[in-house]
Amino acid sequence: MKLNYKIIFHFFGLLCLFNGGFMLLSTLISLIYEDGVTLNLFAAGIIVLILGGISMYLTKNHKKELNKRDGYIVVAFGWIVMALTGTLPYLITGSIPSFTNAFFETMSGYTTTGASILNDIESIPKGVLFWRSMTHWIGGMGIIVLAIAILPLLGIGGMQLFAAEAPGPNADKLHPRITDTAKRLWLIYFGYTAAETILLQVAGMSFFDAINHSLSTLSTGGFSTKNSSIAHWNGQPIIQYIIMAFMFLAGTNFILSYFAFKGRVQKVIRDEEFKLYFKFIALFTIIAAFIIYFRADFSISSIEHPMVLGKAEASIRHGLFQVLAIVTTTGFVTADYTLWTPFLVVFFFGLMFLGGSAGSTSGGVKVVRHMLMIKNGFLEFKRALHPNAILPVRYNKKSVSGDIVFNILGFFILYMLSFIIGALVFSMFQIDFESAIGLSASSLGNVGPALGDFGPVNNYSELPNLGKWWSAFLMLIGRLELFTVLILLTPFFWRNR
Repeated sequence: MKLNYKIIFHFFGLLCLFNGGFMLLSTLISLIYEDGVTLNLFAAGIIVLILGGISMYLTKNHKKELNKRDGYIVVAFGWIVMALTGTLPYLITGSIPSFTNAFFETMSGYTTTGASILNDIESIPKGVLFWRSMTHWIGGMGIIVLAIAILPLLGIGGMQLFAAEAPGPNADKLHPRITDTAKRLWLIYFGYTAAETILLQVAGMSFFDAINHSLSTLSTGGFSTKNSSIAHWNGQPIIQYIIMAFMFLAGTNFILSYFAFKGRVQKVIRDEEFKLYFKFIALFTIIAAFIIYFRADFSISSIEHPMVLGKAEASIRHGLFQVLAIVTTTGFVTADYTLWTPFLVVFFFGLMFLGGSAGSTSGGVKVVRHMLMIKNGFLEFKRALHPNAILPVRYNKKSVSGDIVFNILGFFILYMLSFIIGALVFSMFQIDFESAIGLSASSLGNVGPALGDFGPVNNYSELPNLGKWWSAFLMLIGRLELFTVLILLTPFFWRNR
């Protein structure tokens, strides 16, 4: 089975057109706020649009057939193409003159990791900051899902792409036609973004801050327009509660949101993954709030504003916020949680491996995978006692095939191996143990804040250049669920069979 290079590059051209179009939208923001880089952003957008147009024109006579191997290449290399072209607004405006730093920031944006190399975010032109947040929003639901919504215009079916891009093992569909599914998901995604923008503005944020934080929240990204992230609004709890509500929604399966809007609330309530996700959030919040209330010293916790509603409320709010920010892999911070006792440091580190729901914009392993591994683990005890019994793993009262269970176990093993190898490579750059394991877990899980020298109140600017490239690679394989990228490194993938 030979690769269809023409359709692959045709698709890369299409992605560049998307990228260039969103850059021009950032140009409009720059023009409105008169930040001095309007022409630079316009030039970046035009260059990317021209590249995309040339690529599509040269490959217009492609075969309208996309096989599975083509799909893997389009997804994996498509993200790299987006990241490479996405560096132009930073480079041309001079906001991030280093290509390595610009690529890191862009890859962190598209993979919704939220790790940054910027030391003074508030000094960056508003048009560039909007582009930075927009990379989150594009990557959040998946640039491929966005693209397949218009593939019928090209006469191409997009099922292969959705299989490679869709986050998590959940294959539930809203509609038999995959393009209709993509459109419905993006409509919900856009609606949530607009709703959060309005609510944040009503709560006291400026329109610019509100829309940027909405773009970051719904994508579970974490880029902020403020150096102190959401801690900037510690004196306005309502803003933090709004962001928490939308972080929770962004971490749930978007298909469940669709069912809820259609009035099928019982389907949402009965969903096993959603119930476990909710229970995890509640339990972890109780633990964190309890420790914060009795053990954390608020005077050293980067909580700069007076406690508006008392210590109990502040403990619950900061505990819930950080649990949601890490479990959903959003990465916003309201305080330096590394100062909240060693127990909470280890606790939050462990949460980096959880992830949100399948079908959400979260990174990480995903709740459904943990749930099915736990169920299978308990069944192994029963199988040991009753070796001849047929005991299938069940999810939402349906049997899960053995292939899916083996795939999940294989994914988890590969994920942990990637984490260990990631930490080992970081340690080669003279990075201490705590920082190395934090960097590896955070990059692979697309969380953002790490531990040690790269904790929640620091950034990645001090990471060596090779370390930034390695971190970007971990972000990519983590965002695309390992197999999609790592399969390209196997020799049998490239054999013409």
